[in-house]
Amino acid sequence: MSAMADFQQDTADGGTLRFTGNLSLARLGTLPDRLEAVDGGSVKRVDLSGIDRIDTVGAWVVHRFAARNDATIEGLDEDGQNLFDQVVAADQPLALREGKTSAFTRVLGEIGDAVVQSFRTMYGLIGFMGATTLALLAVIRHPRRFRFDAVVQQFESVGVQALAIIGLMSILIGVVIAQQGAVQLRQFGAEVFTINLVGRLTLREMGVLMTAIMVAGRSGSAFAAQIGTMKLTEEIDAMRTIGVSPLEALVLPRTIAAVLLMPLLGFYASMIALIGGGLLVWVTLGVPPITFVQRIREVVPITDLYVGLIKAPVFGAIIAVAGCFQGMLVESDSEQVGKRTTSAVVQAIFLVIVLDAFFAVFFTWLGWN
Repeated sequence: MSAMADFQQDTADGGTLRFTGNLSLARLGTLPDRLEAVDGGSVKRVDLSGIDRIDTVGAWVVHRFAARNDATIEGLDEDGQNLFDQVVAADQPLALREGKTSAFTRVLGEIGDAVVQSFRTMYGLIGFMGATTLALLAVIRHPRRFRFDAVVQQFESVGVQALAIIGLMSILIGVVIAQQGAVQLRQFGAEVFTINLVGRLTLREMGVLMTAIMVAGRSGSAFAAQIGTMKLTEEIDAMRTIGVSPLEALVLPRTIAAVLLMPLLGFYASMIALIGGGLLVWVTLGVPPITFVQRIREVVPITDLYVGLIKAPVFGAIIAVAGCFQGMLVESDSEQVGKRTTSAVVQAIFLVIVLDAFFAVFFTWLGWN
């Protein structure tokens, strides 16, 4: 076993401190405490030529002693000198910022970073939409590459399995619109116009919009999680290796299913919301269902239905593409799956609301009021 680390002050030359033994963690013993007791004012040189071995801890102890007493270090071989240089380089104070950054400047910087990241994400999403469109054109040119079974499977996932939750949500929305409308209009003796409110608001806006939000939270998140997990398990890389396009095999079936089913789900949600509103009007205002239906036919123009059906497939495309895009961005670890799934839902809902506002202005400009 190698000797314990030790040192002695040269009697002939009191300015030199000579170390011997093994300067490693296991053999340091009480050396650091003994060095604290040395009168370092007279020590100008540290001689390490007599040591057997030195590790990072030993180099750190010697370096701190030499730095504290402004002494030079001698006697190290090439490997020992390299280690010592690394220790010296690591013993540097952190650079302090000149002055404090104000809270306003910090918040402004965070907002700027968020805006830049948003534009980068939007740029990537637009590019992904273009790639999906090209994949669709390639499938149209080569119909044998169309994956009918995958589309049917997504029909069930996006549409059939969502009927219950969308129906429940829609009937409650219809009840809430009718109840709040009746309460407010009763102040002016205009309760009958509750039917107008329920009919127009449900068919034109709330039916399709709330369905899109529900599909984004349910199916958009599923798309991101499924594709993200496939990226982590390298299934997508394997598909590319065997010559299968992930866009054609994974993205297109989901996008086609969302585009085709959103108008149907939106219409279904609107009808269920009308039923909910009609039931509440019947109970609270005493308007029978036949009168409610006749009034709906009189006051709701057919253009309101067209507006909802035109917006629905656009919302479906945005939800599917946003979910698949975020799933494709997953890398490195499973934590990314959760983050990208959340981003997919937030991005899809945000874009749906922005597009809904655009459609509202556009259809008003067309005169579809």
